[in-house]
This record gives sequence, C-alpha cells and structure tokens, in this order.
Amino acid sequence: MGWTFNRPLHTLTTEDQNKEAQYVWEHESLGGIAENNNPLPRPVIGLLLLTFATAIAITFPLYGQRPTAAIYADYVALMNSTMVQEVLNDKTLTHYQANQQAMKLIEDALKEFPSPYTFQREQHPIDLDHLRVIAPQIVELQTAGVDLEEYIVVGPDVVKSNFFNIQPDGTVIAKQPWWDKGYGISFVYFIGFCLAIIITVKRLPHFSWRPDHSIAH
Repeated sequence: MGWTFNRPLHTLTTEDQNKEAQYVWEHESLGGIAENNNPLPRPVIGLLLLTFATAIAITFPLYGQRPTAAIYADYVALMNSTMVQEVLNDKTLTHYQANQQAMKLIEDALKEFPSPYTFQREQHPIDLDHLRVIAPQIVELQTAGVDLEEYIVVGPDVVKSNFFNIQPDGTVIAKQPWWDKGYGISFVYFIGFCLAIIITVKRLPHFSWRPDHSIAH
C-alpha cells in the first residue's frame, strides 16, 4: 500500500490500495448518494485555463504589485509639515476627522507634483494611523541611505523585499523586475493548485473503473 509513479497520469496509487478504495466506494451507501467515477470533461479543463488566462489579462498590471517604502516617503515628509500639524493639533476635531483632513491635505499636495509613484499610490492607499506606524521605519531607512524601492510595506512593518533581480552587470537588487507584474507569484500558486488537484484525483481509482451502485443501495 502506498504510492506508485510508474504511470503518474493514470494512477499514483498501488493496486492493493486501489482495490481497497473500490471496495469502500461500492460498499458504503454515503447516505444514499450514488457517486460515479467520471473524468473531468475536457471543455471544463479548457474553461479553467481560459478563466486563469483571462484573470491574468484583466488584472494586468495590478496583480502582485507590492507597495514599496518609496511610494510613502513623500507622505512622511508632508506629515510633519506645518499645515498638516495644525490640523492634527486642532482640538475642535475628533481623531478621525483630524486624520481625514490631514490625509486629504497630504494627498492634495502630492497631486501638485508629478511622481513615478502616482499609480502605485492609487493602488495602495494608506490612512494616517498606518502612516504613523511606518513613518519612523522609513525615516530610519532614509537616514541609512538605502534604496527605498528595495523595501516593501507589510502591515505595520517595512521589510527588505525578497526579489532576486539580477542586473546586466551581475549585481543583484531587491526590486521587482519591470517584467514581473506578479505573474511569478500567480503561476506558482496556479501550478501548486493544479498539482494538488492532480495528486488528489490520481490517488483515486482510474476513471476507467465504474462502481456498481447496486451493492450498497
């Protein structure tokens, strides 16, 4: 009893385990439910592949884009500006109101200047409370003189990106490559999902075997 890889697309289960599964399949009533052993129709497989390709195409280039610390550096600078601090120190406003007005001032100020991060800011909006949490980390990185594009914001933390982007001169930087819009992550999960389904199905008796439902019903 165990695994066999002689014909992985036919079955991954040894013959004795297949027979045991067939016995259980035919002798348990399963509450009166009769379950056949049919293959997944090929049009359905094609539809799944089409759905995946369509999802990738529609979400381009949104899927897998991670917010880097660089897109929030200007937020941090403006957060400490006089106009924003006046709003935050206004005792007539609630904490929520002050945060909303201060963030609006920051966002309006950012719109006045062109930035390569404009689209990413729209993808990854941030509120003032979150900005307060990550601001000290961004300032610390700026003081250290590192490239903020190599750091990403993950919840309350600003951490080094895990990208392994090799440059033409052989140097390695932790930046998302221009050609990678998250497709690498997407394909890893998609392949993992497909493998899990294939293993699950191929551990069952091959679809050429038809269960006799009269035995348990």
